This record gives sequence, C-alpha cells and structure tokens, in this order.
Amino acid sequence: MVRPLNPRPLPPVVLMLLLLLPPSPLPLAAGDPLPTESRLMNSCLQARRKCQADPTCSAAYHHLDSCTSSISTPLPSEEPSVPADCLEAAQQLRNSSLIGCMCHRRMKNQVACLDIYWTVHRARSLGNYELDVSPYEDTVTSKPWKMNLSKLNMLKPGVSGVPVEPGVQACRGPSRLTPCPFPPDSDLCLKFAMLCTLNDKCDRLRKAYGEACSGPHCQRHVCLRQLLTFFEKAAEPHAQGLLLCPCAPNDRGCGERRRNTIAPNCALPPVAPNCLELRRLCFSDPLCRSRLVDFQTHCHPMDILGTCATEQSRCLRAYLGLIGTAMTPNFVSNVNTSVALSCTCRGSGNLQEECEMLEGFFSHNPCLTEAIAAKMRFHSQLFSQDWPHPTFAVMAHQNENPAVRPQPWVPSLFSCTLPLILLLSLW
Repeated sequence: MVRPLNPRPLPPVVLMLLLLLPPSPLPLAAGDPLPTESRLMNSCLQARRKCQADPTCSAAYHHLDSCTSSISTPLPSEEPSVPADCLEAAQQLRNSSLIGCMCHRRMKNQVACLDIYWTVHRARSLGNYELDVSPYEDTVTSKPWKMNLSKLNMLKPGVSGVPVEPGVQACRGPSRLTPCPFPPDSDLCLKFAMLCTLNDKCDRLRKAYGEACSGPHCQRHVCLRQLLTFFEKAAEPHAQGLLLCPCAPNDRGCGERRRNTIAPNCALPPVAPNCLELRRLCFSDPLCRSRLVDFQTHCHPMDILGTCATEQSRCLRAYLGLIGTAMTPNFVSNVNTSVALSCTCRGSGNLQEECEMLEGFFSHNPCLTEAIAAKMRFHSQLFSQDWPHPTFAVMAHQNENPAVRPQPWVPSLFSCTLPLILLLSLW
C-alpha cells in the first residue's frame, strides 16, 4: 500500500514572496463604466413627498412656498424683510426632513428639486440667505478618465481619417478628411476638439450648442440653454478637455480656439452689465443661484494664504457648472488663462467694494487659478507620454501637481507571478 505523500512546508523565501505579492487589479476594458456618483441621501423631492404625508408639514410648506413667491430675494448686503406668518411657517418646518435636503447636478427634475431647496432654505436660515451653503450634495469626484490609445494615435501627425475641425485647412491626399499635420505639442485645444468629435455623445451635444450659438441672429437664451446642456451631460473629461486645454504662450490660434469654446459672441451679453445687477438676475433663477452658491462653496479661499475650501476637482466642476447661466465666465484673452465675468463695476455707488469682491472672486481667485493651471498641466501630459497599454485609466491627484497614472495591470501581475512559479518549480 502506497502511503500518501505528506505536503512539504513551503520554504521561507516562497512564503515571503506570497506575502509581498500585491493583489492584482482586474483588467479595465474599454467599455467599463466610470464609478457612479454616490446616491442622494436626502433628496428634496423625496423629502417633500414625506412632508406631504404630514398635514402640519404640508400646510407649513405650502404657506412658505407662497411667501417665497411674493417676497423678492434680497442681496447679501440687504436686510431681508419676512412677514411674521412666513417666519412661523418656517419655524414649523425646522424639524422636518426638508431641512438639510439636497439636490444633484445631473439628477432628473433638478429644477424642481432646487425650487424646493430654496423654498425651505428660508426655514433653515429664517430669512438670511447664506451664500456659502451649496444645494448640491458633495459627491465623490475622483474618477479615472478612461483613455483609448487607438484614438490618441489617430491624432498623431500623418494619420489619415481624422475629421477636419472647422478652421483647419485640409491637405491634399487620398482622403479628404485628412487634416494638415501639426507638431505633436501644438494646439492641444484642437486635439481635444477632435477627441470630442470621435465620441458620439460629445460630438452630438457640441454640434447642438454650436448650431444654437452661431449666426448673426442667434438667440442668447437658446445658446445658453444648449451650453448648459453640454457641460451638464457631456462626459466630464471631454468637457474639461475642450474648455481647459493648454496652449503655448505665443500660440494665439490655440488660445482663440479655447476662448471661443463657449461661443462668447452669442453666449455673453453684448454690453457688459453691472456685476451686482447680473447677480440679482442670477438670484431670480433657482438654477443659476444654485450654481453660483456651489461655485462659492468649492472655490472659496479660506485665508490670505490662498488655502482652498475643497479639492481642485470640486472647484472646477462648480466653475463649469456656471457656464450656460447668467453668470457665465470666460477667458479674458487669447494669450493667458485669466478668467472673468462679462460685467463691470462702474456705477455701483456705495456698493463698489461689494461689486469688486464679486468680480475678484473670478478674476483674482487663487483657488480657481491654481485649479485651472493644474488641470491644464494634466491635459498637457496626456499628449506628452508614450502609453504602454492600449486602454488604461488616468487619474489627476487633487490639490497637488496632477500626474498621469496608467494602469498596465498585465505587466505588473506577470512580473510578480513569474519568479514565484520558477521558485516553486525548483523546489
């Protein structure tokens, strides 16, 4: 009778390699979805439905709703005037689920949700409008951008089949779609525009606002609505790549393409209004008001040293959220990355200082300036490295110099597994 062989214990060196072997990540296929946003914990739409089931809460909410429609929204420098019965209705809502409810930028019925938020916001502050309280839930923003190397290769000089962007002269050749070759480091704004063209959704949304914002008789409100739709529905990497593409200091053509991304001739007012009047107009619209508050929340310098309230990704998301509203900002020239509102502080009278503070929150905001510069550095690196794997995810670090990080999972796993197999075979 043959005795079964007793398994010999593994040598110490093999055990050490097993302990040091890192967990291998799963491969990232080209069609894998990006991480989803965290779900709303207390949506204002859900909170209102709960309130409607309670007769006392429902009556107080409807009364407060009538108050908000009859009382004009005050500016931060003005003392709000709230009738006693409205204050009483607000007091009755203080213990309801409506207090603390939030909305999400890409949710369905977003405007309805924001209407509820600003109605009950009076209950939370008893008339004092807190500009530093964003109605949007603070969701996870650190998501990798899936890149397809084959699409990037199509953008290299001499590769045919790339659609010609408007304003790019086509070269003679076998294909009429072949653009003139350009140096690999020039006009990255053109390259990001081509990446958008190669993406069906981005291309469709970009064409929609391009048509709405073109022509000598374009309607500004239609143009703004399509711009808002693009920056809300297009994939964030494509939207940020189009607007925050890096340009060489002397490349005016690239800078002009970047500045014209939002079609300023149609999207911005022909005559610059007073900045405080522009803000008053924004406050009359729940969506614009919410985006402005969100921008102030996430791009707010907390001290004179420029310490920012939140991560750069949140600041940039809030900044892009303003595009398509009355407070649409843009680059001020083709030669630098300074941004500003299309308004003036002339004629502000006693509110001159307040107006300049509002204007400076865009034009002299260190948090916004560094967030834009960091994103442009990140975008520049996308076209300056040779990638080892056809499909990978890249991630920009928050509040530090962005770095492109490919995830070549196969080589790392193989390099750890091969020595282990050899050791086991020798043993």
